[in-house]
Formats: sequence, structure tokens, C-alpha cells
Amino acid sequence: MRAGTFGWRGSAKAVARLKSAVSEIKRVRRKDPVAAAEGAVALAERIWPAFMHIDTSSGSLGAAVHRTLEQLLPILIDAPADEATRGKWLERLRDAIADDGVDYLSPIADRFGEIATFPILLGRHADRDLDLIRMIWSDQTSFGHVTTATLTLSCLLEAGRYEDIFELLLLQKTRMWHYEKYGAYALVRQGLDDKALMVGTVLLRSNKQTWGAQDIQRFCEGILTRQGKSEEAYQQFGLPSAAGNTWLAMWRNLVKRYPNRDPRLVLEDLIALHGGKGKWFATAKTASFLDIALECAADMEAAPATLLRAARDFSQKEPAFAAQVAVYAVSQLLADRGYDAIPLDIDEAVGYLMVAADKIGERSWAIAQLTHLARSNHRDDLMAKRLALKLSELEASGTEARH
Repeated sequence: MRAGTFGWRGSAKAVARLKSAVSEIKRVRRKDPVAAAEGAVALAERIWPAFMHIDTSSGSLGAAVHRTLEQLLPILIDAPADEATRGKWLERLRDAIADDGVDYLSPIADRFGEIATFPILLGRHADRDLDLIRMIWSDQTSFGHVTTATLTLSCLLEAGRYEDIFELLLLQKTRMWHYEKYGAYALVRQGLDDKALMVGTVLLRSNKQTWGAQDIQRFCEGILTRQGKSEEAYQQFGLPSAAGNTWLAMWRNLVKRYPNRDPRLVLEDLIALHGGKGKWFATAKTASFLDIALECAADMEAAPATLLRAARDFSQKEPAFAAQVAVYAVSQLLADRGYDAIPLDIDEAVGYLMVAADKIGERSWAIAQLTHLARSNHRDDLMAKRLALKLSELEASGTEARH
């Protein structure tokens, strides 16, 4: 993590170094939580100087840094450090935030007040740039960015200086959740949940707040949940804020957040909201809702490769399901759907189909399904020719078996 260590393509190595650093700090925390917090500060100071030359266009490094800091923040906040020690940490972190070229350290700035802890430190850091922010945000003719704006707002929030927060937010030229959230949380801390909810919903309905929309939805969801309006929270904010890199991850995320809801109904709600039934096949299959999975498999957006894997994996334990999925896979391949599909995929699909069909005594049905697909297909390409060849082979093997 030395300055300038990583080159343009050093993203993967940098992510590995971050994981190693987190493990080291967590290991130290078990014996010396203050030393671990010192390590978190030292790591934060090194992030921008070490990573400044790395290509960040993919977003993977930024996401890794964010995950790292989210894991380290509790260590930093909870450390039993005295006021003097914590004061030194804050100065170092403040300098690192000011020097940060791409806002890697935004998670630390966002919760700076929680790190400060002591009233004297809160006041010191809340007031340092307060006049500067007022001056820049008061200029309605141009947009000015203050690197310590969220840092200041966080300290004001933790110090209970809510009026100062509201005064600053009124000066903004453009309303953004990045800043508005401090006003919303200030309202919540004063017991004004309905007003806080209005702040979030107005931003969501403005059609301008795309960045941070999920955070706003989670905030509003939390308010309604605390008010005992679980159904309203789920429908208005829970469903749209389901998070994950895959459809399966989104479903799992929502099921975890709403453990009392029927997982099957959650899946149906997600499909209804997002559409594209075929994309949800793997989720339905993994969740063991095989009837829903078959409906998804019939959709044009179902990926043939995913269907083939399912037909293979279920040919022994759920042969009826596997057989139908294999038929859908053949249909998709004939329609020229799927990424880098080749004629040999037809062989694979037919093979899984016949294994499953033999398992349930439905070989004749399987051949009839393939024959119907071949006759209804009007394309004269390699996929169609491959299916015709496989059918002739099946018919020949059937004739030999009868003799």
C-alpha cells in the first residue's frame, strides 16, 4: 500500500491487498482494539496515494474500497480511545479526505461525526468549514463542491445541531440525497418521522434522484417498518430496493429482509415488478419452485445454456422437470437464442431429454416433442439440421430395439 505502487492495470492486486489489510486489522482487534483502529486510519491514509494511477472505469476497485471501509468503520467508531488519540485520528482522516482524488473515503466522511464521539471534537470539526460551505452553497450562479461538506453535516447531526443542518440544506442549488439525508435523519431524531418520509419520497418522485435511490428507499422503508406498516413498507420501498448482482441475489436479499413473507410470493412479486420472466428461471429453480421455473423456461428470455445445465442437474432427481426444461432448451436453440450457441448444444439437450424421459417412461413423448419442434421450425440452418440428424438417430435406435 505504498504511494504509486499500483499501475494502470493494478485493480485486481489492489483488491487483494485490501482484503489482506482487513484481515490483519480484524485479527489485531481481538487483542488491541485501539491498535486496530490506528490500523484503519493508516489504511485510509494510504488508499488514494497507492491507488491513484489505477484505471477505475470498471467500478470494481471503488466497490472493494467501499466494502473495506464499511467493515472497518465499526472498528474505528467503537475503539476505546481517549479524546486526544481520537483527535489525532480525526485530523489525519480529515487530511486524507481532502487529498482524496475520487472520493474513495466518502464512507468515512459520511460518518465522521460517529468517529468523533467527543462533544469537543464534534464541535471543532462541525465549525471548521461551516462558513466556507455557507459561502459556496449560497452562490446560486455556479456549482461549488466542498470536500468536507458531508463530514461537517455528519458532525452537526451527531452534535444535535439540527437547525444548522436545515439552514445549510436550504442553501443548496440542487437537492441531493447525498446531503439531504442528514436533514432527514435530523427529523427522525426529533420524532418527525412523517416529515422525514416526505423528504425521501419527494426526492424519489422528482425523477432526478437516480443516484442513491436505493438508499432513499431503504430509509423510507425503515420508517414505515418502525411504524408497524410492514405491508406498505414492502410494497412501496422494499420491492424496488431489492439489492444484488444477480436475480437470485435480489430474491435472497428480500427474503432475508422480510422473513415473515412467503418466499414464493416474494419471487412472484419480483417477477411482476421487473418483468423478463425468462431471466428468473435460475432463481425459481434454486428456490425449488419448479412450476414457476417451468413458466420462466418457456419465456423467450430464458438462456439456453442455463436451461441445459438445469436439465443435466435435474435429470436424475427431478426427471419430469428436467425433460420439459430440455425441450424448452431445444426450442430456444432452434430460435437462435443464447450466447455463442453451437449445433452440438442440440446433442446435449437431446441427450438430457432422453435420459430424463427414460427415467419416467416417457420416451415416446420426448420423441414426439422433438418431432413437433422440428416440423414447426421453418429455419434451414445448422441447428435445424442437427435436430433432424438426432431424430433420425433416435428413430433408428428405436427400430433396432424393436427388432
